[in-house]
Order: sequence, then structure tokens, then C-alpha cells
Amino acid sequence: MRQIVLDTETTGLSAEGGDRIIEIGCVELVARKLTGSNKHFYLNPGRDSHEDALKVHGISNEFLRDKPKFEAVADELLEYLRDAEVIIHNAAFDVGFLNKELELIGRPPFARHVGSVTDTLLMAKEMYPGKRNSLDALCDRLGVDNSGRTLHGALLDAELLADVYINLTRGQDPLLIEAAATPGAASVQERVDLSGFELPVLPASEQETAAHEAALAQLDKASAGKTLWRIAAGAVA
Repeated sequence: MRQIVLDTETTGLSAEGGDRIIEIGCVELVARKLTGSNKHFYLNPGRDSHEDALKVHGISNEFLRDKPKFEAVADELLEYLRDAEVIIHNAAFDVGFLNKELELIGRPPFARHVGSVTDTLLMAKEMYPGKRNSLDALCDRLGVDNSGRTLHGALLDAELLADVYINLTRGQDPLLIEAAATPGAASVQERVDLSGFELPVLPASEQETAAHEAALAQLDKASAGKTLWRIAAGAVA
């Protein structure tokens, strides 16, 4: 499946309060590799950015005056995203703004145009509970170089997030996924019949058994005789 890593910049924090999208950056992954087929739009929001938002993204109101409205790029954007898995950090924020932009031009909600939405913030919170899970924090934790990120930018942040996502999910894929996805590579899904193999059973030696019992005795002592295996053994007896 095609995966599109997406990020937006906005005039403020409230789509329902009238804030609008000013930048969209998209990076394409196929078989977990960057393809270079990216999309990047600056948009005229029809209003000025809040002062706090300007400090985050640094995109001036004057720079956006001659940029297209969202309606002018909507078809191109939606065609690019169609049926893809879209990967977003803090998806509720970006999807909320995209839904509002689509609503304003009479289009169905964002989820109706894409295959699915994956939120890397939720993924990171599950993997690193209690830790900072901002994009910068994840870059530092996962060894992704974000030294060029002095201000937020949708395309740069999407590129960084693509690297973060690959690192977050690396352990969830078969070790041979890249070989399987390489054109012309030999199949790696052949079944191997192990029924003819007889695995030897190696019993513990007297020394190993004695060491094991000694370890159990220490645990019994530490738990005042309340270790579960002793209780279970007593119930069976």
C-alpha cells in the first residue's frame, strides 16, 4: 500500500474558530522507501496568522497573499492521497483542519478520500508512556537528524516524520520485508517442512537443578512463602 506522510501549518490552533491551513507537505513511501513523489502547497488562508503561530512557522502574511486558495489545489491533493494510508503526527489536529477546509468547499470529510489514517503520536505514547513524544523528541530518541529544523515547515516535518515512522515500526515487520519488496528478488515466503527433524531433549544436569532449586528457595524466602508456584503445587497435592 502507498503511504503518505502528511503535515500542515496553520494560522492558529482552532479550525472551528476560523483558523485556516497555510501549508501542506506530503511525502510518499512505497514498500517503506521514499519515492521522491512529494506534494507541497503554500495556501492563501484569507486571514492573517496569529502572532504565536508566526513564531512557530515563520511564514509571513505577505508571502501568502498571492498563493492559491485551498479550493484551487483540492483536486490535485485528494487525487494524490486517494486510497493511501496517511501518516500524521497528532492526526486529530491536521485532520480537523483538513475536514474544515473540505467542508467549506462542499466536499466530504478527509477520511472518505483516503484508505486510512495512522497517528504516530498515539503510536509513540504507547511505546514511550510518560515521555515527551513531540516530533523533535522522537527525532532525538530515534536518531533522526533534525538539525535543520529551526522553524516548523510542513514538507520538512513530513520528511522527518517519515524517518521517525520507519524507525518506530521497524520491529513490527518481518526481517525480510525489504527483500520481499525488491523487484526481481527471489521469493522469501517458501514453506520449509520441519516434520522430518527430531529435536534432542537435553535434561538439566544435577548442578543446574541444584542451582535452580537454590534460586527458588531465595524467592520463597523473599516472598515469605507466597510464591505462586508453591501455592499452585500445594493446591494440586
